[in-house]
Amino acid sequence: MVAEQAFVGSVLSGEPMELGEGPCFDPLAGRLYWFDILGSTLCELDPVSGVSVQHPLPFKASVIAGIDDNRQMLASDQGLYIRDRQSGVLTPYLTIEDKPSNRSNDGRVHPSGALWIGTMSRTAETGEGAIYHVAGGRVTKLFEAVSIPNGICFSADGATGYFNDSKVNHMMRVELDPATGLPRAAPSLFIDQSKREGVIDGSVTDLEGTIWNANWGGGAVDRYAADGRHLSRHLMPVSRPTCPAFFGKDFDRLAITSCWEGLSDDERQNQPLAGALFDLGVTVRGKPEPYFKP
Repeated sequence: MVAEQAFVGSVLSGEPMELGEGPCFDPLAGRLYWFDILGSTLCELDPVSGVSVQHPLPFKASVIAGIDDNRQMLASDQGLYIRDRQSGVLTPYLTIEDKPSNRSNDGRVHPSGALWIGTMSRTAETGEGAIYHVAGGRVTKLFEAVSIPNGICFSADGATGYFNDSKVNHMMRVELDPATGLPRAAPSLFIDQSKREGVIDGSVTDLEGTIWNANWGGGAVDRYAADGRHLSRHLMPVSRPTCPAFFGKDFDRLAITSCWEGLSDDERQNQPLAGALFDLGVTVRGKPEPYFKP
């Protein structure tokens, strides 16, 4: 059992998102982006000035990635869209699945430029979602009968991928083709969280190969070694952190989204920062997110 480290961070944005998710730092713009999935909102923050902007969306989106100097990609319950950086205009790009009862959830771009994107039932029905690989305009289903896809992240060399179904609460590890982001073998169990406090939510890997995971319900961010050892636990001032992202000029800081979805009135009163965006307050060896290749 690792020692718990007290929260030494700060609030980056105190705006309470019902389901804050999908943080991503874009070094080109110098901005942190994240979503309120249920509020159909894309949030944007300049972490230097503290100025933030909220962009209403016509759908529920959960993942953002850069494409080039002019465009970004958004994954949503209506499929993938191309967003013009300057105007914010959204153009349909690709349908992920023909299942109106589902929405997108966790996802991340592999070093090859391919996107892994998870889908789930809007009411979190068991086994109704899946995890897909998107590259070159082609959608490939990787894993089916997923309930709540989360924790998608990749090693820096692209040879290892991680993911989990939060209802099962197992973090899985899978060998990948670094050139494509497609699996080379069946996934294997990496972390069994089913008998521990909290749920495995969003994750990101650093340059040391360690995995930073938001422990939803456990009120913490956990760090795991590439061999599965639990290295550290960093407590949060909220019970439901959702996903981490590296940010800053040197990608040496860790932003954490959170949510208040599902909290009772008493729990929300006791957690006034639920749904805020945080800086964990520790120095990390992070890396930029790869750009998506349409």
